Amino acid sequence: MIKACIFDLDGVIVDTAKYHFKAWNRLAQTMGFEITNEQNELLKGVSRMESLEVILSLAKKELTQEEKIEACRQKNEWYVEFISKMDEKEILPGAVLLLDELIANNIKIALGSASRNAVPLLTKLNIIDRFEVIVDGTKTTESKPHPQVFLMGADALGVKPEESIVFEDSVSGVQAANTGNFMSVGIGDEDQLHEADIIFSGLNDINLLILQRAFAI
Repeated sequence: MIKACIFDLDGVIVDTAKYHFKAWNRLAQTMGFEITNEQNELLKGVSRMESLEVILSLAKKELTQEEKIEACRQKNEWYVEFISKMDEKEILPGAVLLLDELIANNIKIALGSASRNAVPLLTKLNIIDRFEVIVDGTKTTESKPHPQVFLMGADALGVKPEESIVFEDSVSGVQAANTGNFMSVGIGDEDQLHEADIIFSGLNDINLLILQRAFAI
């Protein structure tokens, strides 16, 4: 029986991933190169500092710790500038319908995201009231594929991982869900997310009945 659903934010509930990409690419340009779409996949689901380390490796650059902190601050400033213009129209198709169906059927909902901007973003989009628990980058010490963010979410909801479903659009997020003994639902490309228990192109392809049938297998 499904007792809880835990959702990633970027690329699952709302397409902030494109703004992360724009901000990271703007930073990369200051180092003399452009991030490809394929390289951008390496930045999904991990912390800000770890994303910077990936970029520095790609650029073959080295920075002092102080310079790294400043680079992360600058990236986040650009990202916040981009998302400040977002509104409810940018919530991904099917997200609100699925959240409301789960709530109507007494299934608990949490957010499990590496983002440090989750609360202000969900508030701006007027959907924060649909999440009973929010675990984000301000509360975790481990990045995906470590399952900490999802384990904390399940614990705060008072459910076991095996009673819960995780919705993720990143490889590291799917791996985190699997490691934590959650059912993993991949949102996005089947080739990239092949480790997920089940894969959909978006939340608009999912309803509670589909989830219950998959969960029972």
